[in-house]
Amino acid sequence: MNINKLKILEKEFLGRYPEGFDSPEMIEVGKKHKMNKMVEFAQEHFSPEKFDKPDVIVQDMIAMVTKSSMVSLFEKPKYRDYVKMMEFGQKDFLAASLYEFLHGNQENGFNMMVEILDQIKLAKWTLITVFGVYYYPQKEIFVKPTTTKNAIEFFELDDIVYKPKPSYEFYKKYKAYINQMKKQVDRSLSPNNAAFTGFLMFSM
Repeated sequence: MNINKLKILEKEFLGRYPEGFDSPEMIEVGKKHKMNKMVEFAQEHFSPEKFDKPDVIVQDMIAMVTKSSMVSLFEKPKYRDYVKMMEFGQKDFLAASLYEFLHGNQENGFNMMVEILDQIKLAKWTLITVFGVYYYPQKEIFVKPTTTKNAIEFFELDDIVYKPKPSYEFYKKYKAYINQMKKQVDRSLSPNNAAFTGFLMFSM
């Protein structure tokens, strides 16, 4: 990983926005993402005790995808329509995949979600990773394809290769890089992981 490039981006960004994401301009940008409200929604609706009602969980998953500013407008209606049309057993499986990802065996949950969404080619990085980054904003990451591909090339992350179909191995490695990068820069650039990857997107 090329830390020197990261430090150059940090210097340039803080030169324009001295207070990082607390700068007035960045606060305005942040308003459209409503990160705090999305985190509150996730932590309220996807806490462990809520998973005794899979049908409700699935409706809340649709709501989260629909509300998220990070998910493509093209993906939202496809996800909503597919999930609404699922049979009960499929909804149960989808809810179980989210439970495992957030509260159980994360790798199993990730793979389960990819499996069920891949049936109609909806296994997209954004739709798989959006839940984790809202529930655990300091730990999990949102994988936006273009930003991710640019980061791999720009920072010379030679041991990972981006592929359109989500894989847990890639997610785990890329997440480790993001959390490592955060430690190398001023804390004002990473109030949460979504903001930090936003900083990368703005800067690269």
